[in-house]
Amino acid sequence: MSDHVYRVIEIVGSSTSSVDDAIKTAIARASETLHGLRWFELVQTRGHIEDGQIQHFQVTLKVGFVVDPVTGSD
Repeated sequence: MSDHVYRVIEIVGSSTSSVDDAIKTAIARASETLHGLRWFELVQTRGHIEDGQIQHFQVTLKVGFVVDPVTGSD
């Protein structure tokens, strides 16, 4: 197994149905522009309330992805 170096970013996802869906939405969107996603950590869970009802679930995630190795020199 080779050694890896990771970059960590924070992203926020939301959903009208559940925390689980908010997580999946955030990861799916991040995977459209980032590659090498390896792990996530749930940092914070929030929600939006309107008229006494939950309208949105919102999650903040730390996402780790592999930093590409340098391949040659210029």
